[in-house]
Amino acid sequence: MSSISSFGVMPGVPIGALTTQAIPIVKQSASGSSPATTNAKIEKSAKDFESILLGSWLQQAEQSFGSLPGGDEDGDEDSGKEQFQGIAMQSLGAAMTNSGGIGIAKMISKQLHKAQDAADAKATSAAAMHRGNTK
Repeated sequence: MSSISSFGVMPGVPIGALTTQAIPIVKQSASGSSPATTNAKIEKSAKDFESILLGSWLQQAEQSFGSLPGGDEDGDEDSGKEQFQGIAMQSLGAAMTNSGGIGIAKMISKQLHKAQDAADAKATSAAAMHRGNTK
């Protein structure tokens, strides 16, 4: 039995939680970095996320649709089949992302840039207030 509603969902981790957790990581790694370095890290993180997500979706699709009904399941099993298929699907996901992907990296990057800009504005206003209080 296949569950379409759970297709593409990483077990136990909602996508919103991943992006919420990514913002503090980017902020922490970006502190003291130049804006160009921060932008490069955001872009790389977004592409890495899309690549992993696509690989996971492809692997689940392959597992769902890759076998023939009534086929000999025991004859198809090799000791490393699942590992090699997982590696292949992750590589395919990375290749798809590097070729433009499906837009997830762009959406994540846009949100992380907004969060970074808001954090920068907050830090700038806090620094300005601090300078105003010390005079």
